[in-house]
Amino acid sequence: MRLPETAHTSRPWRIHDLTSDFSVEDVWSFRTPGAGPDDFPAMLAAMRAAGGPAKHPWPVRSLFALRWKLGALLGWDEPSTGVGERVSSLRDRLPGDIRDAPRGPDDESMPLKAIYELDTEAARELANKTVHTVMHLGWVRGTNGDHELRMAVLVKPNGWFGRLYMAAIAPFRYLIVYPALTRQWERAWRDRTRPETEHEEGTSR
Repeated sequence: MRLPETAHTSRPWRIHDLTSDFSVEDVWSFRTPGAGPDDFPAMLAAMRAAGGPAKHPWPVRSLFALRWKLGALLGWDEPSTGVGERVSSLRDRLPGDIRDAPRGPDDESMPLKAIYELDTEAARELANKTVHTVMHLGWVRGTNGDHELRMAVLVKPNGWFGRLYMAAIAPFRYLIVYPALTRQWERAWRDRTRPETEHEEGTSR
């Protein structure tokens, strides 16, 4: 479900101190039935177990494949355009208490690299010729009393070209990428809880 910007900006997230020069592009919520206040690490583990973009449905995989192909042809994703080259990593802005904390694992299947990972929030970043973007994940108590996952996408476009690029891909994000991501992440939470439920049902027979 898409949420207003205030669903992110009104929260006391640590990411705000690092992204004053970024704008909020999207805020999305994901249902995690039965989740409690301490289940954020479990949700992150479930998401990792579900796999990255390679496990998305074929329309999303095809869309990403097309994007990476265009990037290769036009030089959008050259190493010189990435984090640590064209832009500095947000890890360089971290205060000491977060810098010393575990930041979460990185691997080749996840293009966005970890900035930090705390008890109720985590952030990852990616940069190329078009934009410097941050994916922020937060753990919030929902209206039904269960906790739920919130995702905010923060962006810093690279000039007019970056702004045009973000406008051009917006329909694809809303119509294809985010619905698929919602299904994948919500299913990851359900699948994570299923073995325990089945075990309890089996022992009660």
